[in-house]
Amino acid sequence: MLAVVCGALFLEGIDIAMLNVAVPAIAADIGLATADAHWVISAYVLAYGGFMILGGRTADLVGRRRTFLVALAVFVAFSGLGGVADDAWVLLVARFVTGATAGFMTPAGFSLLTTSFPAGPLRDRALAVYGAIGAGGFTLGVVAGGFLTEAGWRWVFFAPVIVGALLWVAGRAVIRPDEAGRIPRRGFDLGGAVTLTSAMVVLIYGVVETGEGRGLTTGITSLGVAAALLVAFVVIERRAADPLLRLAVLREGLLVRASVAGLLVIGSFFAFQFLVTLYLQDLRAWSPVATGLAFAVMGADMILAPLFTHRLVARFGNVPVMVAGVLAGLVAFALALRIDGAWGYLELLPSMLLIAVMFALVYGPLAAAATAGLDEAEHGLAGGVVYTAFQFGAALGVSAATIVLVGGHTTEAGAADYQRALLVPVVGAALALVLGISTWSRSRRAA
Repeated sequence: MLAVVCGALFLEGIDIAMLNVAVPAIAADIGLATADAHWVISAYVLAYGGFMILGGRTADLVGRRRTFLVALAVFVAFSGLGGVADDAWVLLVARFVTGATAGFMTPAGFSLLTTSFPAGPLRDRALAVYGAIGAGGFTLGVVAGGFLTEAGWRWVFFAPVIVGALLWVAGRAVIRPDEAGRIPRRGFDLGGAVTLTSAMVVLIYGVVETGEGRGLTTGITSLGVAAALLVAFVVIERRAADPLLRLAVLREGLLVRASVAGLLVIGSFFAFQFLVTLYLQDLRAWSPVATGLAFAVMGADMILAPLFTHRLVARFGNVPVMVAGVLAGLVAFALALRIDGAWGYLELLPSMLLIAVMFALVYGPLAAAATAGLDEAEHGLAGGVVYTAFQFGAALGVSAATIVLVGGHTTEAGAADYQRALLVPVVGAALALVLGISTWSRSRRAA
């Protein structure tokens, strides 16, 4: 079960990373305008982040195994549709649906893991493995994307079909059957589902459009619409007999603090990866394959986390280990501030290695901290909240980095522009560190 759930999270991570490399080839082949090419990624991110909380609550109510396997089957089908698409609109629809199904699959898989392993060393070790492989998908996907794009961009879609189909067969065989359905007698909270999902989609849309240079008007308008939808959602939840999101859960345990920390860490990483990819390809003229291989060393977290993270958690606790990981990330991003037009692999290597340490120490402990103190019946919901924060952080980090990099001018970015833009991941990691230390201090006082 752990292998299947980790495999699905890895699949979702490499899906995004591979497409980042393949977008130029896809746009050129199917006639997608340069200004609209980002929607190959953005359509997925919008749906992924928008449907995550709904997906988590659905898993809690109708069954985690059922939700996971149905979502995985649809994910595979629409990945295949993207691979055979010849029209831009077909590809974008396929990407949106694939992202939406990932929004159901991720929290369902997360809650399968947390409810299958008892709290303590076993769950800590499982979450360390889970987090390491999930982070590995982000990093190794860039490498895989480079090679697959060289073979033909459609393989970026067909490879997940093959892997996903194998995972579905294995999952159907090894994941334990669901308990009897727990759908409330009064029915599903449809009003809450519509308003919350719409709010998340609109909010992420505004962030993405602002980062792509559409101006502040789009961002402000989207923020206003999202705020109105969230107010409507809160009103509905306060009156609902069986709410989609029990608002009190946001005040319990470390769910909100862990989610905000995850938003900042993931946002910082995606900003860093985005900027370094542009630097290597646009300023240094590296090929996609060479750029991908430069990031490959970050996949070392898949070795470090299973070997060391659970031991560190057993000795020091989740929050202190997470703080140490965030500190490693902050140092990694700060080292890159010295970048100049002559930097290559060896100069970037220390940052890449420290990012591997960051993911090894942050991902699993953060997920464990998010569910601490919550009833298992709400672990799917907790996973939805955490992974929504991850997706929003990714969109926010890339958008902020783009805005700072461009800096209001239209000339090609130089080394000084990249130095300035790399302050974005540094600031994000610094904020995450402050939050982590505050949470650690608060936990010690409570103890």
